Amino acid sequence: MANGEAKELSGEKSPSRDLFAERLRGFGPVGILAIVVILVVGNPGIPLSGMLVLLWAWRSRTPWREIGYVRPRSWARAVAGGIAFGVALKFLLKAVVMPLLGADPVNHAYHYLAGNRAMLPLATYAMIRAGFSEETVFRGFLFERLGKLLGGSARAKAVTVLSTSLLFGLGHYADQGLAGAEQATITGLTFGTIFAFTGSLWMLMFAHAAFDLTALAIIYLDAESAVAHLIFN
Repeated sequence: MANGEAKELSGEKSPSRDLFAERLRGFGPVGILAIVVILVVGNPGIPLSGMLVLLWAWRSRTPWREIGYVRPRSWARAVAGGIAFGVALKFLLKAVVMPLLGADPVNHAYHYLAGNRAMLPLATYAMIRAGFSEETVFRGFLFERLGKLLGGSARAKAVTVLSTSLLFGLGHYADQGLAGAEQATITGLTFGTIFAFTGSLWMLMFAHAAFDLTALAIIYLDAESAVAHLIFN
């Protein structure tokens, strides 16, 4: 006897299906539209995109852990480790990696922030905001979506890390040019690889915010050239 028939005979009601939630989780018109809205309408650089992902997860009945919202074993390690890692990664890229790639030591798109005290609070908020929104979209949401499409094999995860990193880099090309896209791609590969192994966003959010705040501090202090030439004169 089928399970549904047994429940009917016993008088027990089967739970109703949430068709809209199923469509949001799927890859039909509704599911694809949700992806487009999150990536295009909700620009990943603004808080709306991260909030749209959370709304999508709630309404689609997607478990929070599947988009990386997993409670860390230690909040202290997640916060302190993330901040330390983000600062170190920024200095590594600025002083070693980007000079080897031939990048201009000055980020001209944001050089107007040098010594700009009036813009500092807004810029600081923007850097912290990016840690939440960009990690939620590019690591949490896109990893969940591609995981459903490609599966959980090592090869599938490698493809997911590579494709999301390239997309992350492309998103920085319009305002920061080739060097900005290269740096964002490398950052995406680093954060994406960590997320593929840990499945948790919290440390990465703090690392991302610390990375961007370190970049802001270097620009504000007009120290870009000095940092870029720490190793290579």
